[in-house]
Amino acid sequence: MSSYMMTYKIDICLFSFLVLMFYALFCFFSGLFMLITDYVVFLDWEILNLNSCCFTMTILLDFKSLLFMSFVLFISSLVIYYSEGYMEGDVSLSRFIILVLMFVVSMMFLIISPNIVSILLGWDGLGLVSYCLVIYYQNVKSYNAGMLTALSNRVGDVAILIGISWMLMYGSWNYLYWGIMNQEFEFKMVVYLIVLAAMTKSAQIPFSSWLPAAMAAPTPVSALVHSSTLVTAGVYLLIRFGEFLLVTGVNNFLLYIGCLTMLMAGIGANYEFDLKKIIALSTLSQLGLMMSTIGLGYFDLAYFHLLSHALFKALLFLCAGVIIHSVGNLQDIRGMGGIVNMMPYTSVCFCISNLALCGMPFMSGFYSKDLILEMGLMSNMNLLVFFMFFVSTGLTVWYTFRLIYYVMILDYNYCGNHCLGNENIQYVFPMFMLTMMSVVGGSMMSWVMISTPHMIFMPFYMKILTLLVCIIGGWLGYSLSLFSGYNIVLLDKMLISFLGSMWFMPIISTHLISITFLKLGYFMNRGVDMGWSEELGGQGVYKSMKSLSGLVQNLQNNMFSVYLMTLYMWLLVVFVMFILYSM
Repeated sequence: MSSYMMTYKIDICLFSFLVLMFYALFCFFSGLFMLITDYVVFLDWEILNLNSCCFTMTILLDFKSLLFMSFVLFISSLVIYYSEGYMEGDVSLSRFIILVLMFVVSMMFLIISPNIVSILLGWDGLGLVSYCLVIYYQNVKSYNAGMLTALSNRVGDVAILIGISWMLMYGSWNYLYWGIMNQEFEFKMVVYLIVLAAMTKSAQIPFSSWLPAAMAAPTPVSALVHSSTLVTAGVYLLIRFGEFLLVTGVNNFLLYIGCLTMLMAGIGANYEFDLKKIIALSTLSQLGLMMSTIGLGYFDLAYFHLLSHALFKALLFLCAGVIIHSVGNLQDIRGMGGIVNMMPYTSVCFCISNLALCGMPFMSGFYSKDLILEMGLMSNMNLLVFFMFFVSTGLTVWYTFRLIYYVMILDYNYCGNHCLGNENIQYVFPMFMLTMMSVVGGSMMSWVMISTPHMIFMPFYMKILTLLVCIIGGWLGYSLSLFSGYNIVLLDKMLISFLGSMWFMPIISTHLISITFLKLGYFMNRGVDMGWSEELGGQGVYKSMKSLSGLVQNLQNNMFSVYLMTLYMWLLVVFVMFILYSM
């Protein structure tokens, strides 16, 4: 029976991998065709027409939706194939694969929908399924992380619901019609709500604390969430709403929020020792870069970086999963070291993905990241944004080289005897595919998406500024990793705890919000529910009725004595009245 079940589970993984890979290739070539021919398919199915408000199921298929879908399906297929080896021994592997497939389907709904109602269908599906995946390992830490993830994302869900009700006055929930309606500032509130929803889903300040907490999920889920699905949903939605952001002027707000998130995540990653949380903070930094790119008005560049980032970030998480498995599920980088000697192939893939993250020349991240920074230099940005842009870029290289030093270069530092060098086919094949794409994907997408290459001409010191910042950041990251425990006298412990804890954002998002309502609930429970409402309500009435019932019962049980006492009382009353009458 067990062998039959194991065959059944392996078949689910293999079947899902083949189907998703087929659809990924189909969507990719369809997207290329639509990009070259400038062809768009717009399907509008009217489901209900009520009081001049038409409820339609709308599907928009253009090169952006199809290319993004192809990348999501490609990464999902490899992650499911990888899960077959990573989740080996799990008694509910089929349930895990079904949850991942539900996650992918929810993302598909979000990508192809230009309709706010059908967007909510995918948006809410992502939130609910992500909660189920975060609490997959059933322990207290996972439950807390899942609740923080779900409640943070509910803020954005409520914003979209309010936006749906606000759009009733327009007669349609299809936001593509707004440009035709020529209503300049009437939909400003809807755009604000969409921006709020995108900030929660893409974990921008002040909703950033849920992203590192969601690392409680299995590593294949982290690879899927952080590369192409959950966290990129907000960025993709804002790319679709790009022209409305410029009309309403929200793009300047997004520029500063994205830069702050980039800076906060880059600094926090340098003080973190959890391998998965460092990679999660790097995702947060790249999301801030995409948001600030949208704020500058370069929506196509943000989309370009969205695609290239998905490739190397998925590879980074898959490599991290193999390393964590090989060291006995240890995630502290101080307990690792010398991986390059035990697992050379994983080490090569890990370094390639890290260099692509840094923007190493001619890796996939370089083509989008360097272009964004150079276009930013040509934009009308102030000195503060310029500073945050380039310092955050340097910090990316800083924590990347620190991570490589601890995991690869440092001496063998394991706490026990673990199974090292476990590089089977379920691990090797997905990493090989993503490594190839991390090397050539950026170049390929730059030739495909940018139809007319432009020469960006600027002074020499500005042209090499990006490379210079990366070199300085890498050197600082290596130097910082040589310090033991950051025993720096000049920096106060309070400052380090502030910078290393994401500017106290997890505390603000959990304890500071919950403690007020918990105390209020305690006082309400003690003073009202178990206090006055008990004395004046159920318990008070119960005690009064009980005492009266006892009194009546006593009267009925002592008939002679009661009659005698009543006679004496009446005689006393008559005597008193007689005396008063005589006077």
